[in-house]
Amino acid sequence: MVNYPDTILNEEQLEELLSHPTAETIELFGKLDGDIIFLGIAGKIGPSLARMAKRACDKAGRGNKIMGVSRFSDAEERKQIESYGIDTVQGDLLDKDFIASLPKVKNVFFLAGMKFGSLDNLSMTWAVNTYVPALVADHYKDSRIVAFSTGCVYPLVSVESGGSLETDRPEPTGEYAQSCLGRERMFEFGSKKNNTSVALIRLNYAVELRYGVLVDIATKVKDSLPVDVEMGFFNAIWQGDVNNIVLRSLLQSSTPAQILNIAGAETLSVREIAKKFGEHFGVEVNFIGKEAKTALLSNSNLAYNLYGKPTVSIYELIRWTANWLKEENKLLGKPTHFEVRDGKY
Repeated sequence: MVNYPDTILNEEQLEELLSHPTAETIELFGKLDGDIIFLGIAGKIGPSLARMAKRACDKAGRGNKIMGVSRFSDAEERKQIESYGIDTVQGDLLDKDFIASLPKVKNVFFLAGMKFGSLDNLSMTWAVNTYVPALVADHYKDSRIVAFSTGCVYPLVSVESGGSLETDRPEPTGEYAQSCLGRERMFEFGSKKNNTSVALIRLNYAVELRYGVLVDIATKVKDSLPVDVEMGFFNAIWQGDVNNIVLRSLLQSSTPAQILNIAGAETLSVREIAKKFGEHFGVEVNFIGKEAKTALLSNSNLAYNLYGKPTVSIYELIRWTANWLKEENKLLGKPTHFEVRDGKY
């Protein structure tokens, strides 16, 4: 069990917590056969996810080789990932010859995707989100594959519904969400065609202290900017909890592909969360708009039944985030655009 602090002081402490494997994750890696590769390792989730896998292997006394693939436009990020004991491979996943050159391994995590700026480059969005998965599904047809997707493939649902279930029909709004469903379909096709074990992770939304819906709301409150409440409700889950669930979902992969929602346990109110941040910052919150009767919400009970509920509460996340911003610690500067209701990101 992790002993969480009252305050997270710096990035070193944050990264340690994000990559802390649970006893159950360590147990999994103690039995896991084969090496592991993370495709699209650079970015928001990949480094801590891969580091958690490495730490779990080490704690379990296993020597599984762990690799990470990316274009690595940031040389410092590549150096940091390598410092965790992860082998890196630099290349473009849009290059089919590059994918063909990658080592065949038993366990594959697919994290590549395009969202920000998708409206300005739709053909690239479709290529990254559907063409690349088709290539990967074929190259790794004899592997286990865990592929990140998004809750955006669901329609907006009633705020009283408890969120979309894995059995609900996808109705993606906008081309970004449509391309994400396309990504799922490519992995589903590969799973059926080649009998490949696949798990599709519909995430909605992971948060940490440098990025996420809570940071978006907190920043507006702290800077005395109006908070739009039309998309009045959302899910949020600590990225460290996401990482543990995603790694353990390797053994949940199946053919046909298994779909798994990963989301926060509660339906959270933008208005109420903003007010909490207002209390932390000692400011009055300005709101615009009125809550719609629908929102993008996911029900994660299946994942909770398999792996347990999140270990970090929303109140801890609010406190950590507020303190992080008060200390003016680093932010990634990538807004989630969770307020978008028309699918145009």
